Amino acid sequence: MSKRIIFTQSIWAMERRDPDGAERSAEENLDMIAAAGFDGISGPCAAAARGLAAQAEWQCFPKTVDDLKPVLDFAAKWGGHHICLQPDVRPRRFEDCVPLLESWLRLSEQSPIPVWIETHRDRMTTDLYFTLDLLEAFPTMELVADLSHYLVGREFAWPVSAENHGYVNSILDRSRALHGRVASREQVQIEISFAHHKPLVDQFLDWWERAMRNYLLRPQDEAPFAFNCELGPRPYAITDRDGRDTTDRWAEALQLRDLVRERWARVQGSLASSAA
Repeated sequence: MSKRIIFTQSIWAMERRDPDGAERSAEENLDMIAAAGFDGISGPCAAAARGLAAQAEWQCFPKTVDDLKPVLDFAAKWGGHHICLQPDVRPRRFEDCVPLLESWLRLSEQSPIPVWIETHRDRMTTDLYFTLDLLEAFPTMELVADLSHYLVGREFAWPVSAENHGYVNSILDRSRALHGRVASREQVQIEISFAHHKPLVDQFLDWWERAMRNYLLRPQDEAPFAFNCELGPRPYAITDRDGRDTTDRWAEALQLRDLVRERWARVQGSLASSAA
């Protein structure tokens, strides 16, 4: 199978949360996602629809070892690209994480699709340094990288220091999928269509490129690489004084997909030229 990238759209990010109170139906959202040409969806385990399940990212939030078991049963029935596990526990001590991660990783060996741990605030992986320690202790643990949480959580100074680049690269080197959102050091989700945010957009594209390049250089990775557009509603999205989004998040999701697709093509072309 030739190397390729797939794009999913977050179901959560389809919520409007506008002051007018109007929300699209689930069917309308799926219609929009399918019509826009996304390969799949990202969301909690739910019934497959419109062929978008085959490349879906199923999200789960286990608090216990047993919480993962029905998710694996669901994946066995519906398939999907991977399971994105947000460990919904917050141990203060490293040793308290060990039995949970050991058991989840052992269970994941029985999964019909890969199970990857997401980097996310207010989860076991909330802290960058703590997560790096977990990676050292669990060499088979692989990630879904949402770097926005670490940029905010550690409030990286700008420009990003070589030290912090090194830490982020360590996360990316263990990442098998990406969640697409651009952050600043103060805000978890900024407007990618604003011209003054371009330096941050470019920085995230540079980071994401490393994960894409790693995938392209791994001959054993035959499944597509996955990028999830996840521009969430408020309070992730910045709003004006009336509580309305400052930008059209759906339009920005499509813009984000185009930017990543362009970067993917550039990396592929570069590697092909080097191999020629």
